[in-house]
Amino acid sequence: MSIDINKARLPRDERRAQLLAAALEVFTAAGYHAAAMDEIADRAAVSKPVLYQHFPSKLDLYLAVLDLHIDSLVYEIQRAVSSKKDNRDRVKATTAAYFDFINREGEAFRLLFESDMAVEPQVAERLARMTYDCAAAFSAVISLDTGLNKDASMMLAVGLIGSVQTSARHWLERDAKIDRDLACELVAGLIWRGISGFPKSTN
Repeated sequence: MSIDINKARLPRDERRAQLLAAALEVFTAAGYHAAAMDEIADRAAVSKPVLYQHFPSKLDLYLAVLDLHIDSLVYEIQRAVSSKKDNRDRVKATTAAYFDFINREGEAFRLLFESDMAVEPQVAERLARMTYDCAAAFSAVISLDTGLNKDASMMLAVGLIGSVQTSARHWLERDAKIDRDLACELVAGLIWRGISGFPKSTN
């Protein structure tokens, strides 16, 4: 009885984090359509009504899981860009941030990029926002350094972020057969050779 009371009194934020962690495990293991709210509730050691108190539907829960990890990735990319003054170092830091995210949250990365829900409009909108927000962090730097307009700078930034995302996905799918540091060095080197072709503005 005392265990149930303690569970019921778990602070709302902690309960939410517990439910999201359980949902991530179930969604990545089973996929959205095969995942069951019963299983998620069991994994979180709560009753199904408690789960529905926090998330009215399975889609609401799925979107909450996505939002949590999208925000985490975007924050890491923004921090990587702002932490360096030299553009070569910014490219290296951005690449490292993606690979570190994978190392830390491989399941979340699979959910973001390999989900069977990518065609769902609300999911697609979030994934597009994630790419845009990550690219925007670099676009401002490109525009400032090169003098290119907003649209051109964003095009280059999206290409940069897309290259890192694709390479990081490949690394994850190959079960990290290449050492993480070497993988980062290879990808960052490729990207820098491209982006350095746009010299700094003298204005």
